[in-house]
Amino acid sequence: MTAEPQTLSAPLTLSFDYTRSLGPVLGAFMTNLRARRIVGTRDASGRVHVPPLEFDPDTTAPLTDVVAVSDTGTVTSWTWNAHPVEGQPFDRPFAYALVRLDGADTSLLHAVDVASPDRISTGMRVRARWAEEPTGAIGDILAFEPGEGDGIPPGEAPSGDAVTMVTTPVNLHLHHSASEPETRYLRAMAEGRLLGQRCSTCGNVYVPPRNSCPIDGIPTTEEVDLPDTGVVTTFCVVNVPFQGQRIKPPYVAAYVLIDGADIPFLHLVLGCDAAEVRMGMRVRAMWRPREEWTESPGNISHFEPTGEPDAPYESYERHL
Repeated sequence: MTAEPQTLSAPLTLSFDYTRSLGPVLGAFMTNLRARRIVGTRDASGRVHVPPLEFDPDTTAPLTDVVAVSDTGTVTSWTWNAHPVEGQPFDRPFAYALVRLDGADTSLLHAVDVASPDRISTGMRVRARWAEEPTGAIGDILAFEPGEGDGIPPGEAPSGDAVTMVTTPVNLHLHHSASEPETRYLRAMAEGRLLGQRCSTCGNVYVPPRNSCPIDGIPTTEEVDLPDTGVVTTFCVVNVPFQGQRIKPPYVAAYVLIDGADIPFLHLVLGCDAAEVRMGMRVRAMWRPREEWTESPGNISHFEPTGEPDAPYESYERHL
């Protein structure tokens, strides 16, 4: 009896930089932070919102009255963070608190730098600790700390170009453990093979494999070696550049239905002008050099046209 292979596992990091335009209200907030000033917006009832709101919560009217407030305030609520994680203000325990700044009617969520939970309380007075070189982001306030500050910073409105964009890095770290079918699929990739699994009831072949057939709900246990040729079912021409892009636009991301499989998977189609890619185009996998092969779908660099006649629509219409 053949022993089951040890399943593969590896760390996985998902990350992207979220970039957004700020508009006049949030832009004013960030621009003032760069000058070590905190501002909010006043609504029709006279309430000052910090962070600033763009629209009146009662009337929905745009808020344009930008008001400077103090960098000193009062803790209205708090929670202790005993186990900080990556990306938080400190790598040691600290408090998160809602701080109502003097001159504001709402509270701002931020970190309070205290050594233990018995050093913070509701009603405690705190002041902002500013970054040495503010850039126009909420991180310009490094944290709040116990004590009284200087109030509203003196001086005129900030000079220089307004802050119009903000970029926030987003990261997710996890450890992915492959299922047994996925492990066999990845080990086959390391050998230059495409491996699928067939449902014994409906006969569908899935690549990459699935633990069970989504139609019949039974385990897919029959392994099927598949060729590295297939047909483009649907596709998208990528024309817009973005940060971290590895291929110069335009290029094509397409769903490729491998010959003998019943579900397409997403990959790149290169080796021809993007305008030439079409539904039904016959393509072949282009493998990276053998010395670069690992247990990864990335062993296939991309697909390229084979030059064969297009597949008839009827042959792939139920796999769109």
